[in-house]
Amino acid sequence: MKNNPSLKGLIIAVVVFIGAFAIYNFFLAKKNYYLVDNPTPNTYYFKINNGSEGIISAGQSVQVDLNKGKNSIKVFDRNKKMLYDSAFEVNKTRGLLNIAHKDYYINEQYYGYNLKKDSLLLALDKTMIDGKQYYGGAKHFNKLYTDAFYYNVDEDYDQMIKNIQKVESRTKIFRKQDYLNYYKEYYKF
Repeated sequence: MKNNPSLKGLIIAVVVFIGAFAIYNFFLAKKNYYLVDNPTPNTYYFKINNGSEGIISAGQSVQVDLNKGKNSIKVFDRNKKMLYDSAFEVNKTRGLLNIAHKDYYINEQYYGYNLKKDSLLLALDKTMIDGKQYYGGAKHFNKLYTDAFYYNVDEDYDQMIKNIQKVESRTKIFRKQDYLNYYKEYYKF
């Protein structure tokens, strides 16, 4: 076979493309999943869509499979006495099931070049938690299901966003105590 520069260039381009695709999928791609979360000291049993029984211990998060559209869940206490039977709607590729109906906060963090954190905080709404005002406009959530966030309770915010030419934001859902810890650490009041 003759020395063909076009064929060599094509092979190199294909190898680089496959390598870039593999790096993205293994290291950079954000995984989509659904979580059942239990921030309480109690143990719960649950059945999703009349499937197999799941157990979630105190302070634990468990990944589950959900279908787009209508889903149902039955939640039982540690003695396997039914607490409730409920339905919920799944529209996105990630979500959180709050089986204990405890307090969560969905916070929006802003990224960008020349971002003035203090003036931004003052411009946003305030949230009351245990009788104290917190700046930043975190949204309170205590219902069964939500998918109104980007980062789940078991994920951290990115340290930086790639496009710094404009101000961007990402939302994250926190357990109540985790949000208070994050607020104290991030804003340093």
